[in-house]
Amino acid sequence: MTNDEIAATVNRAIAEEFELAPERLRPEAHIRDDLGLDSLDIVDLVIVIEKAFGFKLTNREAMMDIRTLGDIHAFIAALRDKGEAGA
Repeated sequence: MTNDEIAATVNRAIAEEFELAPERLRPEAHIRDDLGLDSLDIVDLVIVIEKAFGFKLTNREAMMDIRTLGDIHAFIAALRDKGEAGA
């Protein structure tokens, strides 16, 4: 899966789950400030990403550094590069 395909999959899953307009889903969009997701939504976000890619996110510490949509894209790509994700 390419980086563009990862971004498209993440964005599509987030848009559907949280009913967000696709134009709001820019890499620089801050998850809380720009997309309006709160702490409970973040839990749902993890589940949505796990379902979209078919794997469990086990490195919770690394996920704590995620602030933007682009951070999510890069995180999934890094997992792919390590062979830890179905991406």
